[in-house]
Amino acid sequence: MAALLEQRRAGMLLHITSLPGNYAKGDMGKEAHHFINFLQNAGVTVWQTLPLGVPHNDGSPYQCLSAHAGNPGLISLEALKEKGWLEASDHCDHCEAENNFTKKCLLTKAFYAFQSKASQEDKDRFEEFCVEKSDWLDDFALFMAFRAEFNFRCWTEWPEAIKQRRVKALREARERLKHFIEVVKFEQYIFFRQWHALKKVAEAHNVLLLGDIPIFVSYDSVDVWVNRKVFKLEKSGEMSVVAGVPPDYFSQTGQRWGNPHYQWKYLQKTGFKWWIQRLETQLELFDIVRIDHFRGLEAAWEIPSTERTAINGEWVKAPGKPLLTAIQKHFGEIPLVAEDLGEITEEVDQLRMDFNLPGMKILHFAFSDTAENPYLPHNYEANSVVYTGTHDNDTTLGWYNPLSNNEKKHIYELLGASKEAMPWALIQTALASVSNLAVIPLQDILELDSKGRMNTPGTTQGNWNWRFQWSQLTDDKAHKLSHLIKLFGR
Repeated sequence: MAALLEQRRAGMLLHITSLPGNYAKGDMGKEAHHFINFLQNAGVTVWQTLPLGVPHNDGSPYQCLSAHAGNPGLISLEALKEKGWLEASDHCDHCEAENNFTKKCLLTKAFYAFQSKASQEDKDRFEEFCVEKSDWLDDFALFMAFRAEFNFRCWTEWPEAIKQRRVKALREARERLKHFIEVVKFEQYIFFRQWHALKKVAEAHNVLLLGDIPIFVSYDSVDVWVNRKVFKLEKSGEMSVVAGVPPDYFSQTGQRWGNPHYQWKYLQKTGFKWWIQRLETQLELFDIVRIDHFRGLEAAWEIPSTERTAINGEWVKAPGKPLLTAIQKHFGEIPLVAEDLGEITEEVDQLRMDFNLPGMKILHFAFSDTAENPYLPHNYEANSVVYTGTHDNDTTLGWYNPLSNNEKKHIYELLGASKEAMPWALIQTALASVSNLAVIPLQDILELDSKGRMNTPGTTQGNWNWRFQWSQLTDDKAHKLSHLIKLFGR
């Protein structure tokens, strides 16, 4: 366990897109900086976000176009206006539409202004960034240019020479699409610049940033287009098996995610280079990283690609111990959190414990079983992270309100007959627990019902859109949170 996770801390879960602001989604601008001020004043020392990658049209941060690139939709346009690279009056209905995740029109305009107005120091920094990130940036920029050229179709539907990455076709394309490519590189430069500025503010306010790395990558991504040996693919490039999970708490038919599985034998031969490079990017952005679906590093659910649901799959072993050993050898003791939810076996638990990684405890899961339920606080260990709920759960009120009176009574008995109303009874329980880190979704602090839910697993509509307003975060709620954090030594 890394030192950052050895002391008692309070954390808050809020994705960047959920911040308030003048645009359709929250961004890395002033509201994000203001949120860090709020966290410091409340005594919260960890801010957890969802993955920061470039999403597809459904907006899911867990299905991204690159394992390295940042989402341009999170760029603060106000900050670009302050730099003089956009005019104060610049506006674009398309860029500001709720389902737009790119801000492409305004960022393109900012790029051309950057070329004519930026200082030589800024231009030099841009060039240095492009060289420093060239291992992934060159391919990503070309991939995004092709997506635009071919009407955003999956790479498997591109012209054969480009699909197969033939040298002549790519060389000609880099020249033909060079202006678009430069804009994409500029977007990434601005994204990383703004994120590092935000991280610097967080450091100054004693707030650690906790990121989230999906175990799998999207099939329609630059990673698969470029690194086909890393994944289980047919010679045609198609998938014979796809990732997901069997039937569980969230879905009676399981979840068919559709991601490609890893070709672990190849990865092991290369010393897991691809995974190490992926983590290098995340550790540049975050102080702590949560590995989503950690159990997939021990065994992953493989579903035949012809199956419409996840029911008819099988568990296939993965070399989690050699991978984590290689990661530890490269980075030393790094702060990783294992998302060990779902169907967890003794082997998965042992893998996590072999590397002393904290697992996750979800209070919403604690009350429907026996006293041995691992999510009940009396069964916790200090090396864990407790949540009331996660981004995949309903809010605490949304979870609690539909329960029967007997179920509610049972919950309060297990909580020690707390006198607090929901959701504060559960918030207090999390903060009082022995878990070193307690993370509370902001929706619970705001006392929101199901209307504040961020995501419903197994669905593709109506997710990732929730945002808060500062008027919801009253002084009473902020003071109550602060008091509990102090009371329980976090």
